[in-house]
Amino acid sequence: MCGIVGYIGGKEAQSILISGLKRLEYRGYDSAGIVTIDKKAKTTLLRAKGKVAELDSKVATHQTSDTAGIGHTRWATHGEPNKRNAHPHHVGDIYLVHNGIIENYQDLKRTLAKHDYTFKSDTDSEVLTALIDYLYKDASSLLEAVSGALKMVVGAYGIALFSVKNPDEIIIARNGSPLIVGVAEDEVFIASDASALVGYTDRVIYLHDGEIGVCTREGIQLYDVDTQVVEAKVEKLELDLQSIQKEGFDHFLLKEIYDQPNSLRSTLSGRINPQTNSVKLGGLNMSDDELRDVRNIMIIGCGTAYYAGMMAGYFIEQFTDDVSVRSEIASELRYRSFHVPDNTVALIVSQSGETADTLACLEELKRRGVKCLGVVNAVGSTIAREVDGGVYVHVGAEISVASTKAFTSQVAAVTMFGLMVARAKGVSSKDLNTYINELDMLPGEIEAVLERSAGEIQQIAKKYAKYDHALYVGRDTHYPIALEGALKLKEVSYIQAEGYAAGELKHGPIALIDDRFFEVCYLQDNWLYEKTQSNIIEMNTRGAHAIVITDTDKRIAAEEVIRIKTKLELLTPLVFNVVSQLLAYYIAVARGNDVDQPRNLAKSVTVE
Repeated sequence: MCGIVGYIGGKEAQSILISGLKRLEYRGYDSAGIVTIDKKAKTTLLRAKGKVAELDSKVATHQTSDTAGIGHTRWATHGEPNKRNAHPHHVGDIYLVHNGIIENYQDLKRTLAKHDYTFKSDTDSEVLTALIDYLYKDASSLLEAVSGALKMVVGAYGIALFSVKNPDEIIIARNGSPLIVGVAEDEVFIASDASALVGYTDRVIYLHDGEIGVCTREGIQLYDVDTQVVEAKVEKLELDLQSIQKEGFDHFLLKEIYDQPNSLRSTLSGRINPQTNSVKLGGLNMSDDELRDVRNIMIIGCGTAYYAGMMAGYFIEQFTDDVSVRSEIASELRYRSFHVPDNTVALIVSQSGETADTLACLEELKRRGVKCLGVVNAVGSTIAREVDGGVYVHVGAEISVASTKAFTSQVAAVTMFGLMVARAKGVSSKDLNTYINELDMLPGEIEAVLERSAGEIQQIAKKYAKYDHALYVGRDTHYPIALEGALKLKEVSYIQAEGYAAGELKHGPIALIDDRFFEVCYLQDNWLYEKTQSNIIEMNTRGAHAIVITDTDKRIAAEEVIRIKTKLELLTPLVFNVVSQLLAYYIAVARGNDVDQPRNLAKSVTVE
C-alpha cells in the first residue's frame, strides 16, 4: 500500500503523475515509481527507493511527451523497501500499481511458476501482475483478464494497470482500498486520495468495492467483477488547493495544530446554539424516539480515533445515568466474541473513513443489525458510504500523518451526539447548558493557548528533546489525553512514551522513573486536584523530571509548570491536549525528525 495516481488525456503525463505523488507523500512511503506509455506502445518505467524527489530527478533525465501513465508510492508490506520491490510492476504485457495485500499470493505464485513465470521482486503485487498477464493471453479483452484475476485473489486491493497491447486505456479496480476518479473534458485522473486531484477537476467518481473501471480519454465506464455495466455517480469534490498547502508554516503538523480553532468552528457550525441550549446533528437518520431508546453506545476506532472516542465517552457518561458507553479498539474488537446489548448504537470513528480494521468492525456490526453511525472527515469515503447515518467533522484536509485537528473535532462530534441522546431522554437543558456553552467557547480558548503559550512550550521542548523515554499521566477525563499525548510524542519524536491513569502509577509504572525519563502530568483545578498532586509528589520523591500542565495558579513542585488560563471547566482536557500537541511537535523538530512523515507510519491504514 500507499498511494496511487494515474492519468490518461492530452497533457504530458509525467509531470501530472509526479505532482500527484508529491501530494500523497504525507501518507508515508518508502519508494516511488511511475510508468508512462505513448500511442505507439513505447513505455518509460522509472522507480526509486526513498522520496519522490529521487524519482523526480530521474524524470528530469528521462522526459517524455507520453499522455498516459500510472504511478505509486509504496509503504512496504511484502519485501524490503528497495527499487526492485517498488511499483509499478511489469510482467509480460502488463504494468500495474497496487495498494492492499493479496493473501493467497504464495499459492498463485507457485501456480504461475509452473507456467514459466519468474519473479524479480518479493511482492504480492508482482504476482497479481503476472496473473493478469497470464489470463490476458486467452482473454478477449484486458477487462475480462482483470475480472478473472480478481475472482481468484483473496485480500484487499486498489489497482491501476495498462497493457502495451492497448495504450489507450487504463483499468482500475478496488476491494477494501480506496480509488477515486476525476473526470474532465477528454481526460481522466486516477488517485487513491482526493488531494492528488485538487486543481485538475472537481468532478469525481468514488469506486465501490467490487467495481472495475475502464478509463479512456473519453471518460470512464464502470463494471462489476462479472463485467456487467455499473452506473457511475459523478459527485463534486469538496476540497480546495489552499487546504493542502502549508501557508507559511514550517510543517503541515504545525499548521494543523493552529488550524484547530477554525476547524472546530466548522465542526460546531449550525450544530450547537447556546442561546436556545440546543444541539442538532443532521445526517444521523435517527428520530427522537430512536435516540430516546438508546441504552448503549459503542465507540470504535484505531489510534487517535480510539482515544477521541474514549475522551468523548467520559463526557457522555456525565450527561445521563441511562446510557452505558464503551470505547473499543477496532483491531481488537473485530476478532473478539463480543456481545452487543439491545438498544445499542455504534459510532464508527475514522478521519480517513478507510481504516481497514474499523471498516471490518462496521461490517460485522451491520451484519448483527446494529445501528451504525460514522464520525468521519473524508467525504465520500467507504465508511461514510456504508454507515446508516453520521457526522462529517469538516476539518478539511489533514496532511500530516500524526492526527491533531481531527482528534479535537471527533471528540466534539461524539460529545454532541451524546448531548442529543441526553436531551431526547428528557435531561433538562439546564443540566446540559454548561457543556453546550463550553463547546461554543472551545475554539476561542484553544486560540488563546496557541497565542499565549507556544513560545514557552517551544523552549521547554528543547530542554527535554534529549530524553528517550517519557510517561504521561492523568486522572478521569485527563487519562485519554495522557494516552493521546503519549501517542503524539512517540509518533513524531520516536521517544518511547506511555500514557497511564495517574492512580495506576503505584501499581507498576512508577518503577520506571529514573533519569532517562521525563513525565508529563495533567493537573486540573477540580475535584481530583489533590489526588493528582499526590501522584506528582510520589514521582518527585523518586527523582522525576516532571512537566505539569495545569489551569491553576497554586504552587506546584515540578521541574516545569505550563500554566494555562482558560474559562473552561469541563472541556479543559481538550485545551491541555493542544499543549501536548505543541510539545510533541517542538521536541520532534529539536531532534531533527521528519515531522510530517514519521518513519514506518502511513496516514490511512487500509490493510491489517
